[in-house]
Amino acid sequence: RRLNVRVNIELLSISNPVHKKDLAVRLTDDTDPFFLYNLVISEEDFQSLKSQQGLLVDFSAFPQKFIDLLQQCIQEQNKDIPRFLLQLVSSASVLDHTPVSLNVVETNPFKHLTHLSLKFLPGNDAEIKKFLASCLKCLKEDKMMLEEKLRKTEEDLNRQLSYTQQSLSEKSRELDKLKNEWTSYTTGLTNKHAQELTNEKEKALQAQAQYQQQHEQQKKELENLHQKSIQQLQNRLSELEVINKDLTERRYKGDSTVRELKAKLSGIEDECQRAKQEVLSLRRENTTLDAECHEKEKLINQLQTRVAVLEQEIKDKDQLVMRTKEVLDATQEQKAILEESTEKKQSHIEKLETTIKSLSAELLKANEIIKKLQGDLKTLMSKLKLKNTVTIQQEKLLAEKEERLQKEQRELQEMGQSLQMKEQEVFKLQEQLETTIQKLEESKQLLKTNENVITWLNKQLNEIQMAKKLETSASAHGGVRTAISPHGMPDRPSFPSSGINHPISPLYAYQNFPEPAHNKNVSSQCPIQFNTQLSKMNRCSDVQTATALGHPANKENGDKLGLESKYFKKKEDSIPLRGLSQNTVNSEYLKPYLPAKAQPSPKAAVTPVSAYFPG
Repeated sequence: RRLNVRVNIELLSISNPVHKKDLAVRLTDDTDPFFLYNLVISEEDFQSLKSQQGLLVDFSAFPQKFIDLLQQCIQEQNKDIPRFLLQLVSSASVLDHTPVSLNVVETNPFKHLTHLSLKFLPGNDAEIKKFLASCLKCLKEDKMMLEEKLRKTEEDLNRQLSYTQQSLSEKSRELDKLKNEWTSYTTGLTNKHAQELTNEKEKALQAQAQYQQQHEQQKKELENLHQKSIQQLQNRLSELEVINKDLTERRYKGDSTVRELKAKLSGIEDECQRAKQEVLSLRRENTTLDAECHEKEKLINQLQTRVAVLEQEIKDKDQLVMRTKEVLDATQEQKAILEESTEKKQSHIEKLETTIKSLSAELLKANEIIKKLQGDLKTLMSKLKLKNTVTIQQEKLLAEKEERLQKEQRELQEMGQSLQMKEQEVFKLQEQLETTIQKLEESKQLLKTNENVITWLNKQLNEIQMAKKLETSASAHGGVRTAISPHGMPDRPSFPSSGINHPISPLYAYQNFPEPAHNKNVSSQCPIQFNTQLSKMNRCSDVQTATALGHPANKENGDKLGLESKYFKKKEDSIPLRGLSQNTVNSEYLKPYLPAKAQPSPKAAVTPVSAYFPG
């Protein structure tokens, strides 16, 4: 089974004979006063519990950690599959006074982990009596407080009634004065309005006739001007269309000539690029030939130096003449061969130079042709630019003419709008006349309704005074203890069998009872799940709504006696009654005459604890 239980945690400090601190935990049920389980943990007991369950917290931090676990259980109680649960497991039935273990369990899809398990002892008769006595003491204290509040509220309400009666008498006098002033004021207003209406009607008729004449004249003039301007613009449009056709034909011809010239230019540019590539290849060959000539000249210089050395040796050494002659013959032969090769190369170089000169002349001719073509292109481009400028100017003229046409159309539209505005003004004047007539009729009806309200208020005052006289006579002669309150509510009867001799107040249902405060008291409500060893865990979720107790409405004062609902609505200029406190006004009779802030608001009732016992 599953139910909501209150857990009280207290730290008790004991100084005699030795200074100690004990942790007292108590489990109670608000619905069952005999449900009581106690646990007292000293510092020594906590050390053994810490070693048994492998806790990592000291004795000073243990209460706060236990409270945190309880709060997690409270947060998870409304879920279908709660993560944290409190299990109160008993080996025997609940009626047997056997110890019970309280387990804080974390549910996982793999395993149920118990974070903490505490063993509680059920309360003895003496402990239950002490607990019930403390609860009774708190209830009696709350009862005394409520009786004092009731007495004060009755005195305040009596004072306020006397004050309201005086204020009503004063306001009735003021109403009479206001009636007289209002009648005189309304007669004057009706006369003024009648004169103003006649004057305004005459003025409106005159103005309407004048506006109609002016409107017809302006309409005729504008129509004539508009027809003339349309004819002129049509003539201009026909001329501009002819000119535009000529210009488009010229433009197409110019585009065709430009395309032909561009095709010629592209061919000439291709030939020029080819000639440039040939020139580059010839220049590379020239550079290679020059390098070979330089190498051969170096060889010749070296040979000449050797010949000079040999001649000097011939002069110096006559013995080696024969040998040197042979060497000279060989060298002369080599020299002849080299000279022949050099002559051939010089002739080849001359041929190359002639070809380069001919190519350069051809390049110059090609450049002259390109320059001529560029000049022709420039002349054609200048002619095209002139044509473009002429076409742009003509387009500008067309745009200006279109703008003039649009301006004239706008002026026509503005004139039509002004005519509509004048017609709307005439219609508004007629509506104002009708509204003034309606206001006069509404003011007459308001005067009649005010007179009816004043007569009804006088009747209500007379009925209240008669009811008070009857109540005082009944309380003086009656033998039964049932007195009628000044609001028409009967006093509550006493209950001698229960030991309560004082009458129960109607505010009892709206009062929150404070819990008794001890040394260090921390209370929290959380769902506890009772499991026997043989039964499985039943999970059920339930949400219980708070039930507020309300006192019966007074029908005599609550009814509105056939009047319309508009006389009981709140108004912005309503005058609040002085001397009335916001929390002590509980009568429904005064609600229509009080502002919204002064009306009583019912306090929240204490929510009862829900319990479920499936099976």
